[in-house]
Amino acid sequence: MSTAAVPAGSLRRQLLWLVLAAIALVSVLQAGTAYRSALIQADVLFDEHLRELARSVNEGGAAQDLDVQVQIWSPEGVEVFRSAGPQMPERALLGFSDITVQGTHWRVYAVQTPEHTVQVAQNRDARENRARALALRAALPVILLAPLLMAAVWWLITRSLAPVERMRRQVAGRPADDLSALPESDLPEEVLPLVQELNLLFGRVRLAFEAQRHFVADAAHELRSPLAALKLQAQALHRASEPAQREAALQRLESGIERTIRLVSQMLALARAESQPAGAAQSLGLQQLARDAVAQVLPDARGRGIDLGLENEADAQVTGQPEALHILLRNLLENAVKYTPAGGRVDLCIGAHPPSLVVEDSGPGIPEAERDRVFDRFYRTPDAAAAGSGLGLAIVRTIAQQHGATVTLGRSERLGGLRVRVQFP
Repeated sequence: MSTAAVPAGSLRRQLLWLVLAAIALVSVLQAGTAYRSALIQADVLFDEHLRELARSVNEGGAAQDLDVQVQIWSPEGVEVFRSAGPQMPERALLGFSDITVQGTHWRVYAVQTPEHTVQVAQNRDARENRARALALRAALPVILLAPLLMAAVWWLITRSLAPVERMRRQVAGRPADDLSALPESDLPEEVLPLVQELNLLFGRVRLAFEAQRHFVADAAHELRSPLAALKLQAQALHRASEPAQREAALQRLESGIERTIRLVSQMLALARAESQPAGAAQSLGLQQLARDAVAQVLPDARGRGIDLGLENEADAQVTGQPEALHILLRNLLENAVKYTPAGGRVDLCIGAHPPSLVVEDSGPGIPEAERDRVFDRFYRTPDAAAAGSGLGLAIVRTIAQQHGATVTLGRSERLGGLRVRVQFP
């Protein structure tokens, strides 16, 4: 059971979400880093502020900041100054320390000089609030710029993918029979190769459609005559009153039916060969292929007294589609047998280096001026001696091209008629 393909989703949406998510993640990391770094720097600055305040304060000065408490002692340990506020511990440790007084956390710095000992304490909660305010100011630009950056990226991606969207609208708005090339201007380098391949595909499809239209037109034209002839022969059979006349009319009708069947078969073979260029290619030997084709055509050759055989049975391996190559060789042999006079000769030769098939006959051959045109569908030389549809060599060329082979026509030096060589790569 086949599984339906799941759409990969919008490329634009995927790009936007990936880039916006990356911007959001980087912005959060950068804002967090800036916030944390600002907190650390503020803590260092506040400590430095306490140190400088302790060094500069004197007996007549006092801090006006309600968050800062100052105490000064004389060398004899007598307190000579204390700021208004909660009672601090007497003679704290020199340097920095953290204490708690009446539920309030304080950052304390004490320094001793020959004149006095100074202790400065700062409210820890107020200090941290100020630090967080400074840190927030440091992170705020990143937080504010992130949405602006996201909007800019959204606009840039949308603008960059605009040619793809424009191409989608052009393709969606086209009529089903419009296979003209898509414009390749103003396209990104990543999209241009895809559009170029699409244009090449459109070209191949256009050629295939044109070939099919021509084929249908030619087929309609070619079928008109044999069908009209069959109608006339049926009317002649209906009018015939004598047994001999009826027998002759019946034979002519049967002959016309056979020709029409062969024409339709050739047309179907050509249509199948043109519409199915790819097939199950496999390695096969030309020797067995030649023997099968000769065996199929041999009854017709014997009926006309034509000597049909393999001149050289050297085997050669080629890669191709067995059924198509069998049709190719059978058409060559049938054409040779059909145009060779009774009692003539048709030879099939296999070449190994390079692999090739050569069909020669003792018939009238094809004039050099007509050798290119006989590959056209429904074309027959003006002096063609036998009835035919003009499709045999067209089928041969189509199948040969599908297998990378070349078909050349020439004059047979041994038999005097036509020499057809199919050379494989």
